[in-house]
Amino acid sequence: MALTGRTALIAALGALFVGLLLPSWTGIGAVTGAVLLAVLVDLVLAAPVRSLRIARGGDTTVRLGDTASVELTVSNTSGRPLRALVRDAWAPSAWAPSAWRPGTSETASRHTLAVPGGERRRAVTVLTPGRRGDHHAHRVTVRSLGPLGLAGRQGSHHVPWTVRALPPFNSRKHLPSRLARLRELDGRTSVLTRGQGTEFDSLREYLPGDDVRSIDWRASARRNTVAVRTWRPERDRHILIVLDTGRTSAGRVGDAPRLDAALDAALLLTALATRAGDRVDLLAHDARKRASVIGSSPSEILPSFTNAMALLEPALHETDMRALVSTALTMAPHRSLVVLLTGLDAASVEDGLRPLLPLLTKRHEVVLASVADPHLDVLAAGRGTVEAVYGAAAAEQTRADRRNTADRLTRSGVTVLDAPPAQIAPALADTYLALKAAGRL
Repeated sequence: MALTGRTALIAALGALFVGLLLPSWTGIGAVTGAVLLAVLVDLVLAAPVRSLRIARGGDTTVRLGDTASVELTVSNTSGRPLRALVRDAWAPSAWAPSAWRPGTSETASRHTLAVPGGERRRAVTVLTPGRRGDHHAHRVTVRSLGPLGLAGRQGSHHVPWTVRALPPFNSRKHLPSRLARLRELDGRTSVLTRGQGTEFDSLREYLPGDDVRSIDWRASARRNTVAVRTWRPERDRHILIVLDTGRTSAGRVGDAPRLDAALDAALLLTALATRAGDRVDLLAHDARKRASVIGSSPSEILPSFTNAMALLEPALHETDMRALVSTALTMAPHRSLVVLLTGLDAASVEDGLRPLLPLLTKRHEVVLASVADPHLDVLAAGRGTVEAVYGAAAAEQTRADRRNTADRLTRSGVTVLDAPPAQIAPALADTYLALKAAGRL
């Protein structure tokens, strides 16, 4: 049984009536009996809650920051009309902060329904997840009120549903410009540039400014004009994206961990490489393998990657670099582009990754991309107080350590990127295009 505020109001008015007009036990009994009778009538006439049939439908996936709509269908199988307050309970992370307004009774999870006997009605719950991953529905609580609105029956139903919040892929805004550069490399635009790949494309007439080394003398001898070979970047190359989900990926840069920026960069590279005709696989690893996507078709690769990435969370322990490199070599038995998204901390790189690099660079082209903290630049410029000077010295020392680590990795044959979250995705895409144009894939 559940009592409403209206019951309390009527009881207060009854107490006022007794105190002013009938201050006796008779008055108290009369008012109390009337209130109890009204509550009993409401309970008897309220529609039963246990016999309700509740079903869900709607969205099962949503990009982080977007909204998902989940429908509740409430079927009233009794003959009495249902006047109900319905609470659709989800975890707090499934809601936008603005959905919870202090001081109000209505939130995004509460609905008011009137369902005649034998009919059904729908209510829509709008979710805006605040973090990646699976968000599960909890119980649906229904309070069925009587016609007087004084009391009602209350019960809960377990109606399971899951909405998966996918990575937001904010870097997709950089995709059109990179695709335009890719078409230029492929020779599909009016810009006459010679790709540096090793796959022969076609013959065309020599134009002033063409490299004389591209002249095909045998083909020229069979025609009246000088013919030159055109090339296009290699296709059907293998790219392995390796996400380090260990301790360093948990460090927050701005409002998000480094792992989120790494996921965004991986999605942009995947979309670009797929359009370029290359095959892309994914590996997420820390102390053990967390996720892998192998051999997806071009039409399914982005959905497969986003689904796998949605469940990734940083692990608060060191990455087992030996196991990571071993797994990467197993997934890439032939020459590939291995993109390692990890940190540039001197200690973890020198003790864990650098001794194992020859195993990767001997067979593969290796790119290491790291998310830099732009706040270091702000600290390094600090002056005026003792605290600011000490902070500037520490920031400058950190930046110098990262530069030295990057230089040592470069001398080991690794292409190193160190960019802030907003720039890491386009920088990685540009590096991929440069390697492709140079025929290094």
